Amino acid sequence: MAMAASTSSGSYPELKPIQSINAHPSNCICIKFDPMGKYFATGSADALVSLWDVDELVCVRCFSRLDWPVRTLSFSHDGKMLASASEDHFIDIAEVETGEKLWEVQCESPTFTVAWHPKRPLLAFACDDKDGKYDSSREAGTVKLFGLPNDS
Repeated sequence: MAMAASTSSGSYPELKPIQSINAHPSNCICIKFDPMGKYFATGSADALVSLWDVDELVCVRCFSRLDWPVRTLSFSHDGKMLASASEDHFIDIAEVETGEKLWEVQCESPTFTVAWHPKRPLLAFACDDKDGKYDSSREAGTVKLFGLPNDS
């Protein structure tokens, strides 16, 4: 897929739509590319996470452990793990190549966002902390960390 190197401003490549894929029977809510460039994942209102091959544009695997619409996705720094979360009170961490569940991180409330550290197996996440646990008259936000053991 070649892209034109010149535009009217001369500094950015020309971008244009290439293809549209029917990825889910309901709205896609989030999309992430893995850091290796091999896959991208989509999370949808149907509570499914789909893993797509970038080169072939085919779905290679679906993850169906969530019951609520998928709000957020994140690939680990090495592309081997995929975290997904929703209004379920847990974060699903799966092995990308097999789809197996590696961990289920328990949460006390729905998760809004997850993000892996760019170089280490460390997951940051933020949940809806207004479940009566905190003073509901003020905004409260907490970032939590889930660290995975190092391979070395």
